[in-house]
Amino acid sequence: MCCPPKISFNTVGLFTKDLTKMVTFYREVWGFETDWNGVDSDVEMRLGDMRLILYPREAFEAMTSRRYSYPDGLNGTLEISFDVPSYAAVDAEYARAVGAGATPVFPPTTEPWGQRTCYMADPDGNLIELSSFVK
Repeated sequence: MCCPPKISFNTVGLFTKDLTKMVTFYREVWGFETDWNGVDSDVEMRLGDMRLILYPREAFEAMTSRRYSYPDGLNGTLEISFDVPSYAAVDAEYARAVGAGATPVFPPTTEPWGQRTCYMADPDGNLIELSSFVK
């Protein structure tokens, strides 16, 4: 068996039904930066070393000449996860994000394995986790 290629993971891509709403959400709620002009169909956003790309569902289908099914409502297909420094930060960031428009899914909870975690969703229903192992 041959060795796997040397690769590095650097991007999460989301196919969206509303670019403007998603750009606004990730910019205002999470602090992502972008130079998107509000017109182009592809959006690149950055938060530190994390790169998030957004692309319209219809444009992707046209590009690939295929139709896809997309979950409606809350989407359990994937999650975007952010680490925060402490249990208190999980609680504070959850309250802040929900107050800024994130859809609450699962309130801050300390799990038996020692992780404090919570879930919310973006405007397209993609799950976002905030968590910490630090009391």
